[in-house]
Amino acid sequence: MKALVVISHPAADSFNHALAEAVRTAWVSAGCDVVFRDLYAEGFDPLLSESEARGMQTSDETIAAHIADLRACDLLAVIHPNCWGAPPAMMKGWIDRVFAEEAAFTFAKGADQGDQPIGLLRTRAALILNTGNTPLEREKNHFGDPLDQMWRRCILEFCGVKHVSRALFGVVATSSHDERRAWLEEAGRMARDTARLAS
Repeated sequence: MKALVVISHPAADSFNHALAEAVRTAWVSAGCDVVFRDLYAEGFDPLLSESEARGMQTSDETIAAHIADLRACDLLAVIHPNCWGAPPAMMKGWIDRVFAEEAAFTFAKGADQGDQPIGLLRTRAALILNTGNTPLEREKNHFGDPLDQMWRRCILEFCGVKHVSRALFGVVATSSHDERRAWLEEAGRMARDTARLAS
């Protein structure tokens, strides 16, 4: 199976990177061919071009390579922190540019006229891991966990991905070594379970 892991965090020694590495290790151990994309390390350009915003195919070779990685993967993992109930700007730009029309989704009439989308991704299962500093109960009950809705329904379901697993780890700022170790073990277990779903 082909797998894609995408991490968006500016600090190379972040807990987000540790989570991404736990997923990559689990999928390599499961025999997957893993492409690892560190958006900050790559200097990914998150700015949507005018032509891309109008639904035209990108002319940027780097973006085209990211789209090819996404379209080829059976397994997808995305790891990023919760920033004001949304992905950080770098990750949002990756979503805008890579989950492109006619690459990740299309419409029966050939244009978005408010009708049902047709998902184009071959991805069989996705794993979304987020970190935050809001207590999990408050994140769910007060804020409604907007990242879960965004990834599960607004993006992945829209693009045809049927199996989505997600976890939010926190509070990271005050977490202990033992808590982080347990979270990394959980990330590895979730990655193995996701691989089984896709096989």
